[in-house]
Amino acid sequence: MDKIKRLFFAIEQSFSLLFLLKWTFICLLIGAFSGSASAVFLWSLEWATHYRENNIWIIWLLPIAGFIIGLSYHLYGKSVVKGNNLILDEYHEPKKVIPFKMAPLVFIGTILTHLFGGSAGREGTAVQVGAAIADQFTKLFKLSKFDRKLILICGISAGFASVFGTPLAGAIFALEVLIIGSMRFDAIIPSFLAAVFANYFCDVWQISHHTHYSISEVVHLTPSAIFWALLAGIIFGLASMLFSKSTHFWGKLFKKHISYAPLRPVIGGIVIAVAVYFMGTTKYIGLGVPTIVDAFNINLNSYDFLLKILFTSFTLGAGFKGGEVTPLFFIGATLGNVLIWFIPLPMPLLAGMGFVAVFAGATNTPIACTIMGIELFGIESGVFIALACTTSYLFSGHSSIYTSQFIGSPKHAFFKDEKGLKLTEIPEKRKKKSL
Repeated sequence: MDKIKRLFFAIEQSFSLLFLLKWTFICLLIGAFSGSASAVFLWSLEWATHYRENNIWIIWLLPIAGFIIGLSYHLYGKSVVKGNNLILDEYHEPKKVIPFKMAPLVFIGTILTHLFGGSAGREGTAVQVGAAIADQFTKLFKLSKFDRKLILICGISAGFASVFGTPLAGAIFALEVLIIGSMRFDAIIPSFLAAVFANYFCDVWQISHHTHYSISEVVHLTPSAIFWALLAGIIFGLASMLFSKSTHFWGKLFKKHISYAPLRPVIGGIVIAVAVYFMGTTKYIGLGVPTIVDAFNINLNSYDFLLKILFTSFTLGAGFKGGEVTPLFFIGATLGNVLIWFIPLPMPLLAGMGFVAVFAGATNTPIACTIMGIELFGIESGVFIALACTTSYLFSGHSSIYTSQFIGSPKHAFFKDEKGLKLTEIPEKRKKKSL
């Protein structure tokens, strides 16, 4: 009997070793290509931002850039226009390998959006590039349906980790974002390997750099401090819900009133260019990194976070390309900056909490965002970051910037009947239930 047990143990360990070697090799390839692509992407974004800020007149060309982006997707990118939601759809209901053209289309579209003055982020682009690159190995290695799902997770983690320089958060994000309240633990090794390799290869090129943030002051964890952290988390959750709903609102509005897709970003570009001209500032377009940094150190306008919600949701709703996460960082950090008016916590701590908590609520990824906060700001603020992220996740409701997320575990009993539904299916079910 002992010999049989030892034999099964040896077989089990052999399969584990083969699994590790297989995915180390595959993730090394994914990490090398995705990380290198992220390095070029970050460098391109820096160039585009620098050029725009030194040539403000270029913003008047945003409608033309919008038409180029819209027309390119209309002619060549109809199969990939759903972006991140396509990746989630392919994970849940696999149909065909993601076309590689997703990568160059979203790459170029995002650079044009930033160069000419749109308000967008970079996470969405990096994730789409990473997933498009990774999924090509499905055909190359003739992988099974099971392995293909792991490949998509690796692409998400590689793109996210390399563009933000947060391999731990990137790996957890890829596991957590697919299904609300549920994670695949059999994908942990591939996800972490892809994130670590991609982050390494992004750094090794040394053609771009990640912005460094810091929380300079953290208070003791007292009952009153916990109360204020929870209150801040509630506010961050409501802000993330507002952002998600605003983005979907503008997208639906443009589709309803402008049937010809390439014309939507043209109209959107005209509105943004005029708005920037009359406001006399470029603070609310692009990534907004300087303002995010300021949120940790100086008092900002009380309306900064609202204007960033408006500009970014309008930009993305109109059909411009880019991610939502860096704008969510902006929204959260500037909102946290304002909360010092009535929440007696240090400004840098509130800004850091908002930085990741609004992101957590908008993507339904509280664990990944907590890990990201610790990676970016240090373990000293870890408990406050966790309280803010988890509370924001709870109070953001079942809204998300990713409409293709499924509910694996409802946030509380009120939503128990919505388990297993896609977020887009919830309004219809509630409508039927009310009838």
